[in-house]
Amino acid sequence: MSSNTIRNVAIVAHVDHGKTTLVDALFRFAGTFRKGQQVQERVLDSNAQERERGITILAKNTAIEYHGQRVNIVDTPGHADFGGQVERTLSMADAVLLLVDAFEGPMPQTRFVLSKAFEHGLKALVMINKVDRPDARPDEVLNEVFDLFVDLGADDEQLDFPIVYGSGRDAWAVRDSHQTSNDLQALMDMLMEELPTPDADSKGPVLFQAATLDRDDYLGRIAVGRVHRGTLKVGERLMIAHPNRGKPTPVTLKNLFRYEGLKRVPREMVTAGDVAVVTGIEEIGIGDTLCHPEHIEPLPAIAIDEPTISMVFRINNSPMAGTEGQFVTSRHLIARLERATTRDVALLVKSTDSADSFEVCGRGVMHLSVLIEEMRREGYEFSVGKPHVILKEVDGRTCEPYERAAVEVPSDSAGRIIEYLGRRRGEMLDMTHIGKLAKVEFRIPARGLIGARTALLTLSQGEAVLSHVFDCWGPDGGVIPRRTNGVLISDRGGPVVAYALDGLQDRGQFFVAPGDTVYEGMIVGENSKDADLELNVCRAKKLTNMRASGRDDNTKITPPILMSLEEMLEYVEDDEVVEITPKSMRLRKIQLDPNVRKRERRRATGV
Repeated sequence: MSSNTIRNVAIVAHVDHGKTTLVDALFRFAGTFRKGQQVQERVLDSNAQERERGITILAKNTAIEYHGQRVNIVDTPGHADFGGQVERTLSMADAVLLLVDAFEGPMPQTRFVLSKAFEHGLKALVMINKVDRPDARPDEVLNEVFDLFVDLGADDEQLDFPIVYGSGRDAWAVRDSHQTSNDLQALMDMLMEELPTPDADSKGPVLFQAATLDRDDYLGRIAVGRVHRGTLKVGERLMIAHPNRGKPTPVTLKNLFRYEGLKRVPREMVTAGDVAVVTGIEEIGIGDTLCHPEHIEPLPAIAIDEPTISMVFRINNSPMAGTEGQFVTSRHLIARLERATTRDVALLVKSTDSADSFEVCGRGVMHLSVLIEEMRREGYEFSVGKPHVILKEVDGRTCEPYERAAVEVPSDSAGRIIEYLGRRRGEMLDMTHIGKLAKVEFRIPARGLIGARTALLTLSQGEAVLSHVFDCWGPDGGVIPRRTNGVLISDRGGPVVAYALDGLQDRGQFFVAPGDTVYEGMIVGENSKDADLELNVCRAKKLTNMRASGRDDNTKITPPILMSLEEMLEYVEDDEVVEITPKSMRLRKIQLDPNVRKRERRRATGV
């Protein structure tokens, strides 16, 4: 296939602006799905967590054929925590299709993904999506998109971007916001007219760079990337050139595939400008280059922004260790973490002073929580500590990461949101009113956002929507308020008894229910005061042969607070960890013995 018949495009957008839904519509319009074929919604969101959370976590490759033209599509994540997926997959594209919600307009992640596209020198096409919303404001959003292009330093050619309006869910697009349509012809015409064809030499020495890794039980390691030059052929002897490390390694190309719709189809060769799938080469990593043996020219390593958040992963040493998990040793833990770093270059694993714990660095709490959830579903048992921001030396000063955060909230709750983020060292940059909503933008230390999501939901009666993206490294923002309440700690092990909880309800709110098993040092609730309190939630009612004078007490127990994994990670303090098993998630103190905790507290306070 000639490179003149190939188009490579990445679809980028903020979370929930409709990327994956639009890809479904493109499949149907191009005839990728046969007539009457039953397919699930958001078919590219194949990962279980993606379907549960309703977001794209892993970048996906696919391709459609349209009138003899091949369009390779990369569906990228919209959440900033998974920005590493965006950065490395843009190397496979020649342009980006930027989706923007017709009501929300550009958001922090919109700025992030577009800035990365401009850094790669890619052309941007724009689709204002969801114009069928009753509160849509497409003309205002177009002006906001133009202002964003200007803010990001777009040149005159990039500012003259083509645009369509439409609805990915209902599968239609038009060139003018006042027109209507019943198909995606306008969008497909724009892609065919505006997407550049790859500038690639198919006859030169081969160059292929891996941008994404996966694994198959039968095929082994799978590398997806772009053929930058030459033609990849099955059976060919090649060299793997690792940028900035080691000497080239000889390999033989055993299996070669290309995407056609949702399938990987075997090919004997893939030419320059196309996206290829190479399997069975265990030595290849992200950013590595497959070269001709006589022309070893490693392409530059794929640049990835640095991690900003770290957590310590430990083996589980609670009294219930090993009772629910299959993989429980430090050897299992480090092997799984190292395997995760080969697939996600935005993850970094470091050793610590202890052989049983490892520091894992990532882009945010959600980035690491997705890894934790994957591991617990695979049968791993371990514990994780409080998230901490990573500090960096800049011009001789210690700096911390700052985020650009946007909060959409009902206008009558905006004051409470501004006051709360102000206490957490947030600097308000802008505030706009869109209908009944207020959109408030802040620059805030990343520390200030740890634990903020739950508090914002509480302050806005569950209606605040927080999104954020890395902005810059800056000086220490100062002291940020921590959790104001202490915790309730079990002083012994055993099953929780309803009679005990009923008598302790005035102490605070509980995280456990009658019948749950607890152990000494486990956190069972939140104290109504600011100090930690140890108590007995296993106390049973004394049995006697005397009748009660009136009637026995009827226990009316408030239902326990059930926290998600992210809420637990944001809740814990420095002396606490979250115990993770395939069946349970528990909060506990690092030191289970209360006497040891008291000695450490005296040593820390000097009292």
